Amino acid sequence: MKKLLSPSVPAIGRPAGLPQADAIDTAHAGGTPHGLKGDLVALLGEDQVLHRLSDLVRYASDASPYRYLPQVVVLPRDVEDVRKLLGYCRRSGRHATFRAGGTSLNGQAQSDDILIDVRRHWSGMAVEGDGARLRARPGTILGHAAALLRRHGRRLGPDPASSDVATIGGVLANNAAGMRCTLERNAYHTVASMTLVLPSGTVIDTAAPDAEARFAAAEPELAAGLAGLREQLLADSELTARVRHKFSIRNTTGYTLAALLDADTPLEIFRRLVIGSEGTLAFIAEAVIDTLPAPTATTVTWIALPSVEEAAALVPGLVGLGAEAVELMVAPALTAAAQAYPNTPAYWKTLDPGAAALLVEFATREPAALDEVEARVAELVADANLLHALDFTRDQELIELDWRIREGLLGIVGQLRPPGTAVVTEDVCFPPARIAEGASDLHTILTRHGFLPGVAGHAAYGNLHFTLTPKLADPADRDRYAAFMSDLVALVIDKYDGSLKAEHGTGINMAPFVRHEWGDKATGIMWRIKELADPHGVLAPDVILTRDAQVHLKSFKSTPDIEDAATHCIECGYCEAVCPSRNVTTTPRQRIVLRREMARQPEGSPLLAELLAEYEYDAIETCAVDGTCALPCPVHINTGALIKEFRRDESTEAREKVALRIAKRWATVEELARTAMGAADIVQRTVGAKALTELTAGARLAISNDLMPAVPGPMPRSAPGKPPETSRGGAAAVYFPACVNRIFGRDPGMPRHPSLQQALVEVSARAGKPLWIPDDVAGKCCSTPWSSKGYTQGHEWMAATTCDALWTWSGHGSLPVVIDAASCTNGLLDDVRNYLDDEHRARLEQITLLDSITWCADLLPHLDVTRRVDRVAVHPTCSTAHLGLSKTLEAIAGQLAAEVLVPVGTTCCGTAGDRGLLHPELVVSATRDEKAVLDETPADAYLSANRTCEMGMRHATGRAYESFVFVLEELTRPAA
Repeated sequence: MKKLLSPSVPAIGRPAGLPQADAIDTAHAGGTPHGLKGDLVALLGEDQVLHRLSDLVRYASDASPYRYLPQVVVLPRDVEDVRKLLGYCRRSGRHATFRAGGTSLNGQAQSDDILIDVRRHWSGMAVEGDGARLRARPGTILGHAAALLRRHGRRLGPDPASSDVATIGGVLANNAAGMRCTLERNAYHTVASMTLVLPSGTVIDTAAPDAEARFAAAEPELAAGLAGLREQLLADSELTARVRHKFSIRNTTGYTLAALLDADTPLEIFRRLVIGSEGTLAFIAEAVIDTLPAPTATTVTWIALPSVEEAAALVPGLVGLGAEAVELMVAPALTAAAQAYPNTPAYWKTLDPGAAALLVEFATREPAALDEVEARVAELVADANLLHALDFTRDQELIELDWRIREGLLGIVGQLRPPGTAVVTEDVCFPPARIAEGASDLHTILTRHGFLPGVAGHAAYGNLHFTLTPKLADPADRDRYAAFMSDLVALVIDKYDGSLKAEHGTGINMAPFVRHEWGDKATGIMWRIKELADPHGVLAPDVILTRDAQVHLKSFKSTPDIEDAATHCIECGYCEAVCPSRNVTTTPRQRIVLRREMARQPEGSPLLAELLAEYEYDAIETCAVDGTCALPCPVHINTGALIKEFRRDESTEAREKVALRIAKRWATVEELARTAMGAADIVQRTVGAKALTELTAGARLAISNDLMPAVPGPMPRSAPGKPPETSRGGAAAVYFPACVNRIFGRDPGMPRHPSLQQALVEVSARAGKPLWIPDDVAGKCCSTPWSSKGYTQGHEWMAATTCDALWTWSGHGSLPVVIDAASCTNGLLDDVRNYLDDEHRARLEQITLLDSITWCADLLPHLDVTRRVDRVAVHPTCSTAHLGLSKTLEAIAGQLAAEVLVPVGTTCCGTAGDRGLLHPELVVSATRDEKAVLDETPADAYLSANRTCEMGMRHATGRAYESFVFVLEELTRPAA
């Protein structure tokens, strides 16, 4: 039975454009083959097996240029599940690949058989030895680990640009490096121990006292074989010297043969081999990593010169002065960055295309030492032909901007690339002393093959990156790419004896060239290592080692055009770590990947119909449309805007009419809602919140879940029907209470009074800046509820109505307007203006709109904090992030408490207005990591800045989150 007011799912159709040759075949209709699905469900349980067509498609793509459709995706929860899966593969002759963050660039995390997701259930970490070591599971996000270690004055060695989404497991499996990661700081040198699951099912903790004996007993052939390979290598002085030479610079091509020289026992050899083995030798279930002291002072400058060669020539001298990082960027990228980022140097806009710049960072634990190093840099470049004077900065915000620009290079290329082209990022290493010569030669072959002649990268280590944008669906462009790769191999290996892969891993992309780089004897040893560790070929075939010389030219993904809001997506996955639905349905990248597959399918395809049907809940209903995905995205894609577009397309005439009538009667709706909240409060106080949950669950059987809310937990009391008395005369600002705060009152576990309006009015008067609440605020709204659901008519009507009211209340812009819900402030500042006519838009631009966070930050200097609490937990919302107010909120909290806790892993809570009531599982998904920290570290108060978000946090975490204003008012009351 179709539920009432259900959306019209087929309305979004397929994107315009022609079908693609790599469209998934109809043989895959229905998803995973029945037998395979049944086997794995019996093995692991139904909730750990993803088998629908949409599941397979969304996992088929990652940050690489390849696309492999898995037969099934599994979500093991523990080591025993992994052992079961590997045992199943051995018995059935199947193979499996591990995938965590999905940021790998070379195809090493893709599978055409069983794909094992080791992100969803594999996060978790603990600091040991007061920060000296970190114990982490493989799904732990590197950026989360860094945030935890900062509190102890420590850091990890590897710092790739993808740190905010890449996982510990991926970093170790690829031996990833980064901007500041010297050879001594990389994973190979800093991992102290690991718990490994071998393809045979053997589980071993390398730190256990009897680990070597247990390894020899459980894996006798492997242990003996590794000992024999060590002896073989040591007996060959020429090959030994070659191995030492190859690892004197960054190198992730093939296996790390230095392990055979650096350790003298089989398990210690194997532990080192697993680093950089890309999931082909064993699964890393846990790692203990030695950390480094974190610097306390940093200085950064750009050094611009007329050519790449002149810039590169300065690198050895800067490294000699102790530079923490020396990054190379070419002029076209800087010029594009000047258009994309505010507050960039003005001279970037007029740089000659042949120019280049170095981003140089020095860091120390002794701030006074920075003066000397800045002076020494000035001496070093005194005779250089600088295009702009040195301009060191120690300002943290400016330093963060500089690094955002460097890390956003991939996005700049992604935005500028021609339609239908891929983004292929290559990563090579030259001997650092020859970086200038190598960069020049690389520029030459890029130009020869018609690719963008731009190089960038970690110049301090000779490690250069460049991005190709071939149209891989075109055979001629594939041939051009293949010819370029042949020339690249010849240049890097034959001329410079460098590394074809410096930090991104070999993957499929460079597997055919391992023998060219290493020679027959070394490659033979690598094959023997693989055969010893994985005799049944269970793990990741064709990754690192392959017998298919053309594998790097197969299974390329097409990039068909989709809706403008998302068509430039490069599928890097940077958005995924902040997405509220990441642990329950799809991520922004996956929403786009699914849409691209719809574009590949022909009209009328049964697979298209299947994908559309599954897309409704997976992608549309469970998207919070919070827009935080745009913040880490290199291409600044707001997938929420795409989903809003789909919701508009799905909206029927009947739904539009209802939404418009509701907008015009919003004052009545507010009153009815307050009455309903009052009744709900009576019910939950009398018979408990469970009765409300059951009542709404019954209604949701008949009415669309996307319209009928659930009650996942205790609901707040109703807000007071009347605002506190205020006066227009002498007011410092207009106070526009958000409608959510006019409907929802305080948490049932907190005092009924003061209300939020009373608290904000009181604390403002106390600071000498009284507020005025107009008599006619009822019925006015920021219009976000209509926008987020795609109701155009209601949105336009409410936007214009509220704009008129703001214009009148503010005295045509003479008074600022304070708003007490961050999402409403953000909606009025960002979204509303797009739905106003020119007259209304011009009026709105003359009105100063202030969020309560900004307002209260200005009040604080005029208030006396009479006491402080020990610890407050703060939940910055997605809107405070968009408004740039998260740090301000934390600063206010810091005035009120001895300790401010923002749990590691905090993201948008997923409540998204009423979205968290419509789909409570979304909030549970979004707050999983946050709740884990709160469970371990309780606080005296739980603060946020948006009522519905506070409600969602209450339901998901069990903590009574409320506006920070309540605590501010309470702790600044005059002493009795």
